[in-house]
Amino acid sequence: MNGETAMAETTELSTAKEDWSKEDVLGLLDCMRSIVPSNDVLKFKTTESHMDWNKVTFAHYTGEMCKRKWSEISHEVRKFRTLSELILDVQENVKNPYKGKKLKNHPDFPKKPLTPYFRFFMEKRAKYAKLHPEMSNLDLTKILSKKYKELPEKKKMKYIQEFQKEKEDFETSMARFREDHPDLLESVKRTDAPEKPKTPQQLWYLHEKKAFMKLHPKATMKDVKEALGKQWSQLSDKKRLKWIGKSLEQRELYEDAMRDYVLRHPEQSISLDDLTKNTLTKAERQLKDKFDGRPTKPPPNGYSLYCAELMSNMKDIPSTERMVLCSKQWKMLSQKEKDAYQKRCEQKKKEYEINLHRFLLSLPEHEQQRVLSEEKMIGIHKKAASNLKQSAVKGITTSPLDANKTTPDKPKRPISAMFIFSEEKRKKLQEDEPELSESELTRKLARMWTELSEKKKEKYRRLEAAAKAESEQKRQGFGKGKGTAIRGKLPEPPKTAEEIWQQNVIGDYLAKYRSDRIKAIKAMEATWSAMEKKEKLMWIKKAAEDQKRYEKELSEIRAPATNVNRKIKFEGEPKKPPMNGYQKFSQELLTGGELNHLNLKDRMVEIGKRWRKVTQAQKDRYKKMAEEQQCQYKIILEAWLKSISPQERAAYKEYTSNKRRGTAKVSTPNPKMKIAIPAQNASETDDSDDDDDDD
Repeated sequence: MNGETAMAETTELSTAKEDWSKEDVLGLLDCMRSIVPSNDVLKFKTTESHMDWNKVTFAHYTGEMCKRKWSEISHEVRKFRTLSELILDVQENVKNPYKGKKLKNHPDFPKKPLTPYFRFFMEKRAKYAKLHPEMSNLDLTKILSKKYKELPEKKKMKYIQEFQKEKEDFETSMARFREDHPDLLESVKRTDAPEKPKTPQQLWYLHEKKAFMKLHPKATMKDVKEALGKQWSQLSDKKRLKWIGKSLEQRELYEDAMRDYVLRHPEQSISLDDLTKNTLTKAERQLKDKFDGRPTKPPPNGYSLYCAELMSNMKDIPSTERMVLCSKQWKMLSQKEKDAYQKRCEQKKKEYEINLHRFLLSLPEHEQQRVLSEEKMIGIHKKAASNLKQSAVKGITTSPLDANKTTPDKPKRPISAMFIFSEEKRKKLQEDEPELSESELTRKLARMWTELSEKKKEKYRRLEAAAKAESEQKRQGFGKGKGTAIRGKLPEPPKTAEEIWQQNVIGDYLAKYRSDRIKAIKAMEATWSAMEKKEKLMWIKKAAEDQKRYEKELSEIRAPATNVNRKIKFEGEPKKPPMNGYQKFSQELLTGGELNHLNLKDRMVEIGKRWRKVTQAQKDRYKKMAEEQQCQYKIILEAWLKSISPQERAAYKEYTSNKRRGTAKVSTPNPKMKIAIPAQNASETDDSDDDDDDD
């Protein structure tokens, strides 16, 4: 009995000791903050596991008691933070446990009154549950909802009056709560903050909603959204532009109001960078730009221009077959016809640059930056924007688009089997079900693909494999031809005397005609034709110098590039033998034609696999055969060197020594195998390696 009494007393004492007051909890958190490292960037669990709780002890609380209390209070706050941040959160939670979403849990917070429908529902639910015990809660709710709608206005009035009375009491209680607890309502949203601008669709929806509700008074919100959503998708571009303009006007007003608001409320630390978000979608922005005069981007080359023209007459042909047909038709054209398409494409590019330049000059600075970034020119040429300003001042017809002239485009990734299937079925599905939106259409095609049998999927997988193989070939060709593409780029065409003169005086003429370019050009043409030959002589000389520059650059491009690494063939030179057993084994397999059905990479993989399966005795046999061939090669090479002239012998030795100096590291297929070769034949070893690489 005495033992039990002592245990009970100890338990009561520990409970009394652990009766934490608010001041004690805040003291615990201060102690914890003092021992947390200043550079705390780890997960809170990691720092918590390394914490020495004996250092946290204070007053009569032990380390274990502190740890237990911390575990209890930290449970109330979010954990994906560092321990330092977590302690601050817990401090806020201890000081004000009812802040934010937990405000409704406050014991003094008034309870919201039930709506008229919920009063009816709570009153009748028990009765209907007894009458229909087999029904689920969802079915009961549907029945009671229907009954409430059918209720006469006189009976409904009873529930409405009760609701109105309780609502008044709630508002009175809420006002008293605000007076008693002003600190709990600090985070209430400020009423003087400007309202965010609406998108064009939102503005149109609010305008059309009233008219729609008059025509369909019984329609639910879901019905209204679906009906108006379809109407918006079918709205003409002209009508849509009206709402795009209204949305942009709202955006400008919002930005001005928001700047004033930020100045009046510096304590809220709102960044002005957040104001640059747009209310328009990409399609709406493109429509607005097109209406403002932004030119359409031309095809990148003659082949793309030809395909675009040809595809306009291929509407009945599936999209997967169009490019194949275009490619076949393009190959059938003569070089003269191809050059004509390329010339047309270059002309379109020049026109596009002029029109885009004119369009950019008509825009404010921030809109210019947006257009330039969309044209992918800011990252390529950082001086594009500054050049634009200089050209506007000087009147020079330079365009920031010049920075975008790069090497031919890298081949695109091949499309997947599912994408090929989707492209094939999309048109038919659109015709059968025109009411489907793009996202619904994509989801339906995805479901059709998953439900497709493996046998039918095989057809599209074969097309995917063919596309991958073609893409791989193009990528390899792109890698090899990259240097020649850059080198083969034509120089800038020479300018005429009139063009050089116009470039020098256009600034004066633009100033004279108030930046009206068309009038300025006409005036310059009239002045040039009226000028005497003596006055033109200086510009004719400059044009002649430009012509010489062009011819010089063109001759440099046409001159054949000297390939330093080109292999020189000497007449009668003996063929080099394999360096080791593995190369001899590879040579046998490759010359036998057994692996001709595989590509080069797969051949080498297959040879490696087979070599690993060969026994050691067979490997030694191949090694012996390779050594015998090397000995024969040395004898034949010495005899050939004696038979050639001294000049040829000197050229051969110079070529082999240069190649040895140019090779940083000699690569052999099997570095573990040691081959004994005399020092005087080191050059032969290098040549042998090159031949092996060719094989």
